[in-house]
Parts: sequence; structure tokens; C-alpha cells
Amino acid sequence: MRSSPLSILLDESKRALLFLLLSGAALLVSFLFPGALPIDPAWLSILLCGIPILKEAAEGLFTRFDIKADLLVSLALIASVLIGEIFAAGEVAFIMQIGSLLEERTVAKARAGIEKLVHLTPRTARRILDGSEEILPAEEVRIGDHLRVLPGETIPVDGTILSGVSAVNQAVMTGESLPVDKGPGDPVSSGTVNQFGSFDMVATRVGEDSSIQRMVRLVQSADAGKAKIVGLADRWATWIVVIALTAAALTWALTGQAIRAVTILVVFCPCALVLATPTAIMAAIGNATRHGFLVREGDALERLSTVTRVAFDKTGTLTRGTLSVAAVRPLDDACSEEALYALCARAECRSEHPLGKAVVQGWMARGNPLPTPPAAFEMVLGQGVRATVDGQEILAGNQLLLERAGCVLPPHLLSEAHAMQQTGCTVIYVASGQTVLGFLALSDTLRPDAADTISRLRQAGSTPVLLTGDHAEAAHAIAAQLGITEVHAGCLPEDKLRQIRAYQSSGQPVCMVGDGINDAPALKTALVGIAMGGVGSDLAVEAADIALVNDAIHELPHLLRLSRRMMRTIRWNLVLSMTLNFVAIALAIHGDLSPVVGALVHNAGSVLVILNSSLLLPWHGTDQ
Repeated sequence: MRSSPLSILLDESKRALLFLLLSGAALLVSFLFPGALPIDPAWLSILLCGIPILKEAAEGLFTRFDIKADLLVSLALIASVLIGEIFAAGEVAFIMQIGSLLEERTVAKARAGIEKLVHLTPRTARRILDGSEEILPAEEVRIGDHLRVLPGETIPVDGTILSGVSAVNQAVMTGESLPVDKGPGDPVSSGTVNQFGSFDMVATRVGEDSSIQRMVRLVQSADAGKAKIVGLADRWATWIVVIALTAAALTWALTGQAIRAVTILVVFCPCALVLATPTAIMAAIGNATRHGFLVREGDALERLSTVTRVAFDKTGTLTRGTLSVAAVRPLDDACSEEALYALCARAECRSEHPLGKAVVQGWMARGNPLPTPPAAFEMVLGQGVRATVDGQEILAGNQLLLERAGCVLPPHLLSEAHAMQQTGCTVIYVASGQTVLGFLALSDTLRPDAADTISRLRQAGSTPVLLTGDHAEAAHAIAAQLGITEVHAGCLPEDKLRQIRAYQSSGQPVCMVGDGINDAPALKTALVGIAMGGVGSDLAVEAADIALVNDAIHELPHLLRLSRRMMRTIRWNLVLSMTLNFVAIALAIHGDLSPVVGALVHNAGSVLVILNSSLLLPWHGTDQ
């Protein structure tokens, strides 16, 4: 049976830890009982910890001509052995492996929260075919297949419930701690767990298109190696190798003491410099994951730290992206709000239109039962519905539907309806026969945390901007509720693109937050694109640098502050590693540092850098 990459990685980690323990024991014996054995036990450390370093350096040098830290470490090892400093050579190899193991543990902890997604991928599905059940591999499920999910089972693919009611634990996708009640018509996502009742569903997204697989792809694409500042550190490491060799050669030539030259090679190894950035980035990615973000590009957090403007799409980002009844306006006292709402809900009960469904859902959300279906029902394409309720012909639709039926809409009612439309609402007029009864206004509701998010983004030093396709009145009405002063309304995708380019060409880097297909170009063009991973389209998620899995936009200020904290950590790491290196070099040139002590001092810098980076994992502070 072929081992998975994750199990191979775990086996390698265990082997490295075993080699480290054996090397440490050998060095301890060598230090406490020098000369007690025919062969210095420190050789075991050189063989177990040093050989992998020598191999990596040789492969890099001869296959890619890659002059990096491993080359200088290898030279230090070889030089120490040649002058008889076996303990120093073993110590260098041992402490280098400690640094490497700490880095791996930091990266592993950073990825721990998202690696679980890989194991949550469902293995099998229960398909209903010709009245009987069959168990098949989840990857063989096709769109349109009818599936049955029993209590305790993981939902195998994305789909819609056909029959049955249940409660679904969606924590893996949304972070919700409580299960969510689900019934006919409700969507369900792969990887989530059915807790109580059983239900039948129809598959709508399968295989690589399912929610859990999209998240897995995002996990696999998270890579700290793409950060620009990592490339900078690598270039510094190359120059340090050259400088170290030159300094060692000159010191040997001027003092005639090879041990000083070897000590310079030992302390000049740019290990801490090379570790400074990737450990901080991976720790920050791990922190971001805990707050619902999946970072697709390694340098995204580095770029995010520089943004001055955060641009938002409106629908599905600052708002829920679903319509709800915002107001019920009867024409006069002859029909109460409750009666008007009830008539409209009954008329729309059999409607498949999103507006009709929103009315029915809103009626039931008030604690009312499912409306009794009308005796007769007719959809009028592009206008509304005509239904028979308790012997009355009820019209529910737009102005054209009522006018064609001979209804006269009073001017004051039209004026109030138009005012609601100017704020972004959609209006459904209701009439009984030719008698106008009033209207219902439906709107896309703001996310409850939207206003607070905007306020905290401004406190974090970024200016929020609204880029929306809505008309100006609706856009400004939403912006006023949120406290956004920069508004660009009526934007087509190319308009959003043009506005982002204008900001960035004037030296104002932009982070774009969106969810729809029409946001994909803007997400790709902005310095950083953040897609709403829960409600967002596949194209938007693929175009973005970061996905917000649970659509909790209140986490955006934390991500912005985290990116800036990460960059400060990297700078401190670089300063710390360079300072320790140069102090140790000065002492080595003067002859005050032996290879053994030099190895301890130098590698202590690597350990400090990694530990400093690991502090980003639990960080939840509010400093900028």
C-alpha cells in the first residue's frame, strides 16, 4: 500500500528526531569523557546530522549552482574536521538540526488547523438508485445523483436537500459552534457532518468542485517560499557566503591561525538570516487560518501589510447577498400590515422566483407556519404572480402587472415605493382584484458585523472604499449606514478594475474584497485580493490571494494588523541574526571565540529567530 505524503513526512520527522537524540547523547559523552573511547563519539553527530547537510549543499552547488547557507555550514564542518575540532564539527551539525527541527515544528503547527481538511474529505457516499441504496466511492458521485445521508455521516458532496430534516455541524466550513437546522430546499456542503435526522439530497457540485475539495486546494497552494522578502534573504545569504570565505582566508593569511578562520566560517553561517522570513510567514499563515483565512499566495501577507485602501464589493460581501422583507406598507387601515403580508405570502407560496421565496421565508421567520397554497396559481413572466386566495384574485408583482390588470396606483403610494427603490429596495405591489392593497419592500440586508468591521479597519490605518454596481442612491444609502465616505457606484467589472488601477498608480495600494464572478478581475488586479470563500464563486476564489472561508468579515482588521506584525517580526529577526553574526565574527577574528563556542553563539541566533517567529501563531493583539 502506497504511503501518503503526510505519513512520509511524519516518518521523516520521527527519524530526524531519533538522529537528533542519538547525536545529542554522543556529544554529551564526548564533552564529559574526552578521550575515554577509541573514537570520539562526536563523529556520530557528524554522521547523523552532518551528512544530510553536506548532501543538500552538494546537490544545490552541482545541480543548480545554488550558493546558500548549507554550503557555508558544510565548509565549516569540513574545516573543523581537518583541524581536529571533531566536537565543534559535531556541535555545528547538531545545533543546525535543532534549528531545522524547530522550523519544521513551527511550519507544522502553522498548517495543523488546515491539514485537518485533507482528512475530512468524505470517502464514500450512499446513492439511491431505483429505490435501493448502494455504497460507492465519493469521487464516483455525479451531478444529479440522489444520495441519502444518515445520522453521524459526513456529507459526501455539495447538494440540496430533497426530503427529510436534520441538524448539520458546519464547523469545518463556517466555524459555527452549533449545528444548523436543515430541511427541503436547503443547501449542504461536503465535509460537514449530519448529526441527527437522515435526509435525501441531490448532488449539485462533486469531485474537485465540492466545497471541501476547494478548501483542500487552497491548503495545498499555501506556500511561504513565494514571498519577495524570502528572495531578498536568500540573496543576502549568497553574499554572506562570499564574504565569509574572504574573511576566513584573510584572517588565516594575516594571523596564520587556521582555528580563527574555521571559527569565522562557523559563526558566519547565515542560518538565522535564512530562517528569519519563512518561519514568520508560516506562523502568520497559521494564525490567519485560525481566524478563518486560507492564504493562497505566500507573499500575500507581505503585500497586505502595505495597503492603504480596502475596497469592498457590496452584495454578498458587506451584505448577506439574500433578499429579505424590509418593510410592509398597506395603502390604508382597511388592510393591516399582517394581513397584507399574509396575502402576499400565500400568493407567492408556489413561486420559484427568488422574490417570492424571500417573502415566504420572511413570513415563516416571524414564527408563522408554512402558508396554505392558493387554490389557483399563475406565474406572469417578468411581472409577478396571479393567485386565488380564499376566493379572491390576488396580484403580487411589479407596477406593470397591476396596471395591466386595471389597477390604479395612488400617487402617494407610488412616491413612497419609489423612495424605497432609491435606497436599493425591490418593491412587490399587492392587489385584490382591481383594488390596490399596498406593497412589500425587499432589500439585501447588511451583515451585522459590517459597520464594526469598517470602523476597525479605519482604526487600523486603512481607508475603506465601496465599489458597487448598484445605482448611486442605493450605494450611498448603504455607505452612510457603514460610515464609508469613498463610494464608486454603477461600476461594471472594468470600472472596478480602472478605479483600482487609478488608486495604485497614485501610490495607494489596494486590497479588494469581493465574492462574485464580476469581482474576479478586480481581485486579480488589486495588490491583494480577498474572496468570500463561503458564498463566493469559484472564479472569485481562484483569482484571489486569500479566501475567507466562513465569510466572517469582522476578522479582516485582525488580518491587516497581523500582516504588519509579521513584517515587524521579520525585520527584528533579520536585525537580530545579522547583529549576532557580526559580533561573533569580530570576536572570532580577535581570537576570543573558539569553534565550539562560536557554534553555540551562532546557532543560538537561529533558535531565537525561530522562537520569535513562533510567537505569531497565538498572536491576537490589537497593535498596528
